[in-house]
Amino acid sequence: MKLIASDLDETLLSTDRTVSEKNREAIRRARARGNKFVCATGRGYESIQGTLEEIGMKDAANEYTISFNGGAITENAGNRLIHFEGLPFEQAETIFQRGLKYDVCIHVYTLDTVWIYRIFDGERQYLDGRMAFREFDAENLDFLKEEPLVKVLYVHTNRDYLNRIEAELADITGDLDVSYSSNRYLEFNKKGVNKGNALKFLGDYLGIPHENQIAVGDNFNDLSMIEAAGLGIGVQNTVQSMKGKCDVILKSTNDEDAIAELIDRFVLS
Repeated sequence: MKLIASDLDETLLSTDRTVSEKNREAIRRARARGNKFVCATGRGYESIQGTLEEIGMKDAANEYTISFNGGAITENAGNRLIHFEGLPFEQAETIFQRGLKYDVCIHVYTLDTVWIYRIFDGERQYLDGRMAFREFDAENLDFLKEEPLVKVLYVHTNRDYLNRIEAELADITGDLDVSYSSNRYLEFNKKGVNKGNALKFLGDYLGIPHENQIAVGDNFNDLSMIEAAGLGIGVQNTVQSMKGKCDVILKSTNDEDAIAELIDRFVLS
């Protein structure tokens, strides 16, 4: 049995935000042979139910999802939470307050809602069809003080600008897990919360050894699981600066049935 952990946006999902027929069929064949296919996303598990339905895994017992960059692991049946690690309120509030000083849109994730401050038209368009959200205009997070907070992220389409912000936040990021995704997000999770550690947890939970774990992604929030897996794979459209850190780069992009290529070459061959 192999455990295949796949990122969603820009990896499993085509640009039109659907799962291609070839990818769906390859996942079906891999599961029919007893392998585990796990969606591993920076988004919340509530927002990917449409994708799980496309691949025949919505509400499926003994099937699992890694979400919030590893902040949560759920069994698909009933979205049963089996592992959760969130941000303490004080850390989330500090990240939010520092973000107010920059030209960024800010997302704040609870388990069931994405709250967005200063959204702009381009971000609305990007999120359309990906996930629901609620806007807010308060200049603090006091209204979420009693909620379980999962992560905070900054949005800007200039990666160099996000890199500069990360450097300027060095005084607080030592106690955080920081990653990038979708070439527009600078993400902050609790220290130690990442897709790699979530993959290790799930592998132990399922009794699937490291050497039988495969991880695939396209951006730096996927790197921890790509490095943690026995085989770490990048799709062809993986960001250039990360390609050298992958064991294998697929020939296909997310718009060319990359997951089907992975399954045919490394799972079913």
